[in-house]
Amino acid sequence: MKDIQEVRVPRFILLLFPMHPFAQTMQDQHHGTMPAADAGVIVLPTQPGQSAFAAIQEIVAILLADPATDWSKVNINVLRRHLIDMDNVTLHAAVRSETVDGGLRFNVSGTGAVRGSIQRMVTAHAAAMNRTGGWQYRAEVTPAGAIMTVTTPAADAAKLRALGFIGVMAIGMHHPAHHLMIARGGHPHP
Repeated sequence: MKDIQEVRVPRFILLLFPMHPFAQTMQDQHHGTMPAADAGVIVLPTQPGQSAFAAIQEIVAILLADPATDWSKVNINVLRRHLIDMDNVTLHAAVRSETVDGGLRFNVSGTGAVRGSIQRMVTAHAAAMNRTGGWQYRAEVTPAGAIMTVTTPAADAAKLRALGFIGVMAIGMHHPAHHLMIARGGHPHP
């Protein structure tokens, strides 16, 4: 039961839960049917079921918990559009890689909405990450999407090849803070 988060609830609260019988047993795809934990523990799901929804849910919870949130500037739909861009680039873009002196060039293409997502995501990521860790990023918009060229110190050449396009796009833990900034009405892209 390592993957299951326990929620401790005082016993008297259990009387208020009409769903308590569901906690008696649960079906787990890896462990079969498992008995519920000791009395006073209700096993509840923790995953919202879809990653973009989970990202939005997390941001909304942060905004609701922050008394300084300026609700006149919050725009969750802008964050939703950004997450759609991320989904389009991650799952629907076509990528052709070629070796260049000191790095790789990624020719990223798509049609319809995917093309616009590529153009926004690739140019923003290249601008945000350029010169980080000695890596150079250059992006240019094309009629079919964008081209991103990444050059690295010689010691990082194997790392760049192993990461490929989507690994390079995933570099940088700025994404969660970036999502919060977008939701708060900020413009994080240079």
